[in-house]
Amino acid sequence: MIRNPILPGFNPDPSICRVGEDYYIATSTFEWYPGVQIHHSRDLVNWTLVRRPLERASQLDMRGNPDSCGIWAPCLSYANGLFYLVYTDVKRLDGNFKDAHNYIVTAPTIEGDWSDPVYANSSGFDPSLFHDDDGRMWFLNMQWNHRTESYGGAPKHPAFDGILLQEWDPQAKALKGPIKNIFAGSPLGLVEGPHLFKRNGWYYLTTAEGGTGYSHAVTMARSRTIDGPYEMHPNIHLITSKDDPDAVLQRAGHGQYVETPDGQPYHTHLCGRPMPPSRRCTLGRETALQKCVWKDDDWLYLAQGGVVPDVDVPAPTDVEPAEKPRRIERQFNETKLPEEFQWLRTPHPERIFSLDQRSGYLRLIGRESIGSWFEQSLVARRQEHHSFRAETVIEFDPETYQQAAGLSHYYNRHKFHAIVVTLHEKLGRVVTIFSCPGDFPHARMIFPVGSGVAAPQGALHLAMEIRENDLQFFWRATGEQQWQTLGPVLDAGVVSDEGGRGEHGSFTGAFAGMFAFDTSGRAKPADFEHFVYEVL
Repeated sequence: MIRNPILPGFNPDPSICRVGEDYYIATSTFEWYPGVQIHHSRDLVNWTLVRRPLERASQLDMRGNPDSCGIWAPCLSYANGLFYLVYTDVKRLDGNFKDAHNYIVTAPTIEGDWSDPVYANSSGFDPSLFHDDDGRMWFLNMQWNHRTESYGGAPKHPAFDGILLQEWDPQAKALKGPIKNIFAGSPLGLVEGPHLFKRNGWYYLTTAEGGTGYSHAVTMARSRTIDGPYEMHPNIHLITSKDDPDAVLQRAGHGQYVETPDGQPYHTHLCGRPMPPSRRCTLGRETALQKCVWKDDDWLYLAQGGVVPDVDVPAPTDVEPAEKPRRIERQFNETKLPEEFQWLRTPHPERIFSLDQRSGYLRLIGRESIGSWFEQSLVARRQEHHSFRAETVIEFDPETYQQAAGLSHYYNRHKFHAIVVTLHEKLGRVVTIFSCPGDFPHARMIFPVGSGVAAPQGALHLAMEIRENDLQFFWRATGEQQWQTLGPVLDAGVVSDEGGRGEHGSFTGAFAGMFAFDTSGRAKPADFEHFVYEVL
């Protein structure tokens, strides 16, 4: 069986592509660098991260991008010996405008170097590329209408002004010909995330609708001609949990169709797994996969019937899922970060961290404050389980309270908790807590243990345990065996999509990681010996 979600933790907007026996899924990374995650599988059951292709300044620079902007909804495709990746770099979230720029990069192999981007348009987000059987290529994206009352955190349907279609010229590397609005969406509204495929003379269009919260859906339509008119699926929606509050996989929508080599149909979708009692998805939007069937009416349906996605789905072949380790300890003795780690926004990581300035350590270079949109020294990995423990060992001797470093449960500038090593004028070096519990719009940081507790010189061990909605910090000095709790139990649930201003206010997921900042401008470094992620 396929066990959903197949990509746990923050992995939204899954675009799937099959080349021969190989399947690839590309997912959104928003402000996290490098851009776009691509996972690989040969059986649809076991998936491995193999590439983040947008990795250099000529491809992507997100310094200044607000939270939950950056890379939205990539689409991965393959034709004529090349992989194509189209994506949006969103430069604004709040207010009436989006400033969404769409690009195309290519590569002969997933694992190889990807080209510099070619600009396509800026009329809206969620672009995709369709390769027709006559060799022509078509570019789709939703159109954004700024003349509405829609704004970040409160989307309104009139702003989602239909799906645009225009031909792509691969020789000229530019769009050409007329722009046509081919699909206005269903009455659910908020139409986005278009993907086209062709079967039995029909052009099938799947879109995401209802917003990426609890009313999300995959909507399906078809036409005999690529530019429409498109007729709706008999159920309108192929996949949705919007009318089933008890479904395990909520927020189901935004995905893409794929067939196995022997013609078995599947469809990806994003989903969320809310935690009671507040229905907050602490793992963000994850990737799931559903088995489908074609019926005599030439429409696609879920194999289990209805529209609600299943957790357990029949796999195309009899294969055992690989057992994943429950404890991962990473040492920093290589020249590259461990594969699960990312940082924020900047294409110049040498400015914020180093793996060779001190052998066997990850050195974070104190730059701007935690939550900065420009140059923040934060290296982190996704939270993939509702309950986990993270640990690290830090060597850091601050000279002013403006220098701080530590361990954080992080979502964005409005939603994080951190155990911090810093300096206090009277106590000396201290261990304390910084917390920003989602109080948008002010993003006011609070200090649950005040000035903190004095810490002896030498390396310090820092840890945090997240047990569903609860977070507890711990610390101990080197040589001590007993961990000491620090501060009260904090609300880990605010570090979620729904924390702060709610389900449409932000779109990423929770991370656990190491950070340092130095707002004095002296670039004080902090050294981290290792990092442990353990499922509880």
